[in-house]
Amino acid sequence: MPLSNQAAPADALPASWVAHMPPRLQPWLQLMRLDRPVGTWLLFWPCVFGLALGAAAAERRFLEWHDFYYVILFGIGALVMRGAGCTFNDIIDRDIDAQVARTRGRPIPSGAISPKQALLLLAGLCLIGLAILLQFNWFAVALGAASLLLVAAYPFMKRITWWPQAWLGLTFNWGALLGFAAQTGRLDLGIFMLYAGLIFWTLGYDTIYAHQDKDDDELIGVKSTARLFGAESRRWILRFYAASFTLILAAGFTEHAGWPFAFVMLAAGVHLLWQVKKLNIDSTENCLSVFRANRDTGALIALAFLLASWFG
Repeated sequence: MPLSNQAAPADALPASWVAHMPPRLQPWLQLMRLDRPVGTWLLFWPCVFGLALGAAAAERRFLEWHDFYYVILFGIGALVMRGAGCTFNDIIDRDIDAQVARTRGRPIPSGAISPKQALLLLAGLCLIGLAILLQFNWFAVALGAASLLLVAAYPFMKRITWWPQAWLGLTFNWGALLGFAAQTGRLDLGIFMLYAGLIFWTLGYDTIYAHQDKDDDELIGVKSTARLFGAESRRWILRFYAASFTLILAAGFTEHAGWPFAFVMLAAGVHLLWQVKKLNIDSTENCLSVFRANRDTGALIALAFLLASWFG
């Protein structure tokens, strides 16, 4: 029996297209989180940032014809590898998920898909991801392969550290490094500053997300920054967002971004402040809504990099 019977909002979109698919197919799509697209966006945006910063480092405009090809590859890769990561995470966490009100209905803990079946899906998704990765230069391929160590360790972090959100930041934003490497065949100071800034961004938004499960997590013994910070979470999230904004801005200027970049980044910063102001850590509905808003934050940052490329 789950440790909490308190009603919790489904973190899937209420009108998701997955609900209209054949019943036998729905659990597989849910396992890949295709009914929860925000996570895919949050995996995709750092790739775009890295691609744009890489174009700037190569002293050319972003979104030339081959950039579109890269964006499409990274878009498909984000969808596939997010599905693979969630499948792996659900296999490892199936006993924990069965005890949490928000996650006990997921395909594996509910029995809709067996762990062995999930492993087959995981293998297939990884093969697709490998095929996409092989389209880039060999430095990018090696860099992409290295990310598997972070992905493999992530499900265990909540068991051993109060900072699993930091590990998610390392993992989820690897695409920024990969995008930059795909453009340039190297890494430099600017991309490391961007990567650090995105880690702080993830620390903020995933702390918000973790507040949905803090009561169940406490009963189970699962650790998170939401539990660590408790009532002080808003102040910590504000600090994380401030660090993120500063580092992303600095990364752009390192690669000679102009004032159009700073102007749109200011809008992204205001959006982050709005999140902190709106946040109510005691409302699961509010936490989910504010977390989802980070899709729009990512769009603003992407626009800033695009304008930097064309008008900087």
